[in-house]
Amino acid sequence: MEFSMTAKFHISCVYFLVLLSVATSKLNPCDFPAIFNFGASNSDTGGFSAALRSLKSPFGETYFHRPAGRFSDGRIILDFIAESYGLPYVSAYLDSLGTNFSHGANLATGGSTILPPGQNPLSPFYLHLQYSQFMNFILKTQYVRQRGGIFATLMPQQEYFSKALYTFDIGQNDLTTAIFGNMTIEQVKASVPDIVKSFSKNVKNIYNLGARSFWIHNTGPLGCFSSFLTKFPSAEKDEYGCAKAYNEAAQYFNQKLKESLAQFRIEFLDAAITYVDIYSAKLSLFQDPKKYGFERPHVACCGYGGEYNFNNNGGYCGTTINVNGTNILVGSCKNPSDRILWDGIHYTEAANKVVFDKISSGAFSDPPVPLNMTCHRSFTKN
Repeated sequence: MEFSMTAKFHISCVYFLVLLSVATSKLNPCDFPAIFNFGASNSDTGGFSAALRSLKSPFGETYFHRPAGRFSDGRIILDFIAESYGLPYVSAYLDSLGTNFSHGANLATGGSTILPPGQNPLSPFYLHLQYSQFMNFILKTQYVRQRGGIFATLMPQQEYFSKALYTFDIGQNDLTTAIFGNMTIEQVKASVPDIVKSFSKNVKNIYNLGARSFWIHNTGPLGCFSSFLTKFPSAEKDEYGCAKAYNEAAQYFNQKLKESLAQFRIEFLDAAITYVDIYSAKLSLFQDPKKYGFERPHVACCGYGGEYNFNNNGGYCGTTINVNGTNILVGSCKNPSDRILWDGIHYTEAANKVVFDKISSGAFSDPPVPLNMTCHRSFTKN
């Protein structure tokens, strides 16, 4: 009896995961005392709202029951990561009101890019600026701790910076800005090496500040978004209803990112670097939405107008628009947990939870290790 190449590959992957499970069973789970996150809106917990423009209702309605700085109806993947370690949700670096940094900080800001932004950026806080903010954060928080008093308890301990988990989710806006700026797919692909080079440079800078455990997301399937499907209605679709060319652009970025991180591992042998294929985890929701309890996979829950309940020219979630002489608030669907997409660009809490469950197992990671083992550089010895 002959097996197909796909079947052989599946068997090899299962065998490898079994071996890896045996190896990791001899190691202690990671006990990260803090999380430091860098990125854009997919992992923003309040930076955009604090510094640029506050998100309004119905953002946050499912879990927080108020706008909580997340581009979702509830929790995002970073929140679930923090929960898995028993840590408080990661406070936004840019939010000065009632903020507790004792167990980490979130440098991510909605709209941020890896490369320096062009004119009229959604956010000026590109990755190198986030790195600069973090460098200052280390110095200033330790100065506050040394002074003592009540504020000292709100700052991370010095040793946390080397023991923390460093998470990254950025790059989506570099591609989106280029595509929406009428660059061809080939031009977008040609820009990817510079984007990845800049990302790697900043990761190395953060490594030089003491970071050793990295959990790095690639970028998701752009062509499945309501925003892309609305902007490019004539784009060729795949069998799941996603625009093929834009997903291919994301995959090209992801390929180059993965190659860069592989080189990083060679250069920095004491760093534990996990590349997370969040693209495949998210795409699986669009490929079989009913399996996960979702319906109308490409239609935004919170939006207004058109086939995908999204309008690139106005009517964004939480805004007020005029319809036939009447001002209305752009609100959400009856049951957000039935939808994958919250506002046409970001995911609902329900979708974020499914994706978290997938990636935390290690099934979508390189090396394929679970989230709670990502502090280990080698699986051959303690």
